[in-house]
Amino acid sequence: RTFPVIDGERYSVPGDYATVEADGTLRLLGRGSVCINTGGEKVYPEEVEEALKEHAAVRDAVVVGVPDERFGEVIVAWVEPAASEGEVDEDDVIAHVKTRLASYKAPRRVLTTETIGRSPAGKVDYSRLRKEAEQRIGA
Repeated sequence: RTFPVIDGERYSVPGDYATVEADGTLRLLGRGSVCINTGGEKVYPEEVEEALKEHAAVRDAVVVGVPDERFGEVIVAWVEPAASEGEVDEDDVIAHVKTRLASYKAPRRVLTTETIGRSPAGKVDYSRLRKEAEQRIGA
């Protein structure tokens, strides 16, 4: 149901998750449909993607969950290198994310690509990138 009625008021349920900060601001976490469950912890890709994009060597980033026997899913990042930075150091990028987020939110692997391949509207095909990550790392 997209528009449930509660106490006579019609509400929209977009599928986004957010928290209300102490100062009352709303912090968008991400879409529930792309949430990654790793070791029982929920990780919203958008949060990790923002941390990745703060790294000087990363121009764009997308995070997907790939199957893992031990954790259910592990986080894998696709990054587009910043033109001026050349190669992306996987260990450095992972360490960078750990300085900004809890360790369990850091990617286990960082894969590079020439382009993420966003739609004209800027949308990401998470399903395609998840399949490509599985093939690349042999998951």
